[in-house]
Amino acid sequence: MIFAVWIPLLMPLLAVPAARRLAESLPPRPAAWLLTGCAALLAGCTTAALGLLATAGALRLPPVAALEHLSLPLLGDDPAVSVPAAWVAVGLLAACACAVAYRTARHRGELRAARRGTAAHPVSGDLCVLPDAAPDAYALPGGPGRPGRVVVTAGMLRALSPAEREALFAHERAHLAGRHHLFLLTVALAAACHPLLRSLRAPLAFALERWADESAASRVGDRRLTARAIGRAALAARPDAPAPYRPRTVLAATAGPVPRRVAALLTPAPEPHTPALRTGFRGRRLIAAALLTCVTFSAASALDAAADLHQTVEVAQGETTGH
Repeated sequence: MIFAVWIPLLMPLLAVPAARRLAESLPPRPAAWLLTGCAALLAGCTTAALGLLATAGALRLPPVAALEHLSLPLLGDDPAVSVPAAWVAVGLLAACACAVAYRTARHRGELRAARRGTAAHPVSGDLCVLPDAAPDAYALPGGPGRPGRVVVTAGMLRALSPAEREALFAHERAHLAGRHHLFLLTVALAAACHPLLRSLRAPLAFALERWADESAASRVGDRRLTARAIGRAALAARPDAPAPYRPRTVLAATAGPVPRRVAALLTPAPEPHTPALRTGFRGRRLIAAALLTCVTFSAASALDAAADLHQTVEVAQGETTGH
């Protein structure tokens, strides 16, 4: 078990670059689901591996061995390796648990503060207007008994034409409808379990913004108008100005590499069955196969390590026929 259990801890070294590369070649919605699902699966395998390491070391403690009626010489693995590894695993699990709890509490606290802060301002339907002069707009998720809101400042309303405002509102409503803040929260919690998963947040944020861009373009029926609205909103926004009440896991229309987003909206979709599209599809299949292999190997290694530990415990308890 001591060898297989390390594989889930190391597999993100290969899986994360593959996921980022594959997401770049996919449409926004599947790219967002891919990155989020990959982060969640890799984080789950990492947590399972740490738990197995901690359990294997705990079983070597005389009180635990006596409680489970284990024969220490039959537990296998070198105690000089398994016991220190178990203590490290326990420390890492505790750090992960604290980080996950802290980020979850911070997320909920920021949402509550944002809802309280915007509650006193005028609301029209799902639109909340703040009197701030700094241009800004974002989607504030709803809570129990509270609908989601599109929060926009007076400065942003002045910076855009009426048609551009509608495109911007459609973008933010797409964030609310898709519950995009949960995608970001999932990756943030996964990154608390394995630091390499932090590099998935930037491509995920871009995919979510592109998802909302395409939804807005479809809603208003004008890709150029949507591109102009996104571009003008980004030019009007002030990066140095603090966003009023905006939680960290809430995206704004002006976030991310705006020139790439505008260029994507202005670029017509390629015709199906073109040679370039077929070549890109073949490349995506290769990268997808590599990513699937990495994730499957990580999960299989964790399961193999768990099965090996279970068999070792049975042997140490004298319950197998070979004892």
